[in-house]
Amino acid sequence: TMTRVADYPIDPMFTHRWSSRAMNGEPVSDAELSSLLEAARWAPSAGNTQPWRFAYAKKGTSFFQPFFDLLNEGNRPWAERAGALLVVSSKKVSLDGKHVLVNAPNDVGAAWMSFALQASKMGLVTHGIGGFDRVRAREVIGANENIDVHMMIVVGHPGSADHLLEKHKVLEAPNARRPVSSFAFEGKLPEDA
Repeated sequence: TMTRVADYPIDPMFTHRWSSRAMNGEPVSDAELSSLLEAARWAPSAGNTQPWRFAYAKKGTSFFQPFFDLLNEGNRPWAERAGALLVVSSKKVSLDGKHVLVNAPNDVGAAWMSFALQASKMGLVTHGIGGFDRVRAREVIGANENIDVHMMIVVGHPGSADHLLEKHKVLEAPNARRPVSSFAFEGKLPEDA
């Protein structure tokens, strides 16, 4: 397993979190899920609008299979051992109907990161995915026209990589990141940014 090393001093929670696919199939408990969602609750949002919406399906409930069926074929072999699946969406317009929430996708990202960091602190595995049927997801979660669907989250208890397909086993280690100098520039972005 690769040990991630930060180039500058940061809290180790950032390098400790990574997107494993190896889970043991044990359901995520109500208490665990509540803590993950509580962390998401405290994410920053523009104007404190808190536009994120999390629909969840715990393993062993009637909701799990419809959520699982949303996943692309490539994600199903490993996600079947999830303890819960979530569809993450956001409001497009504020609750009072007066403001288009243009920052909602950014706010969703903050909420998802809070969820993921809390899961990592609790020893749980999270994997955010874009490989799912967004149109059907809207139906499954009952999304109205004021909802944008963004991503799904696979969450579970750590398991053995032995259950993974060979193509996923080779990915089952924390990956590296490009250096800060590749994405941060003083004053102006270069033309090839």
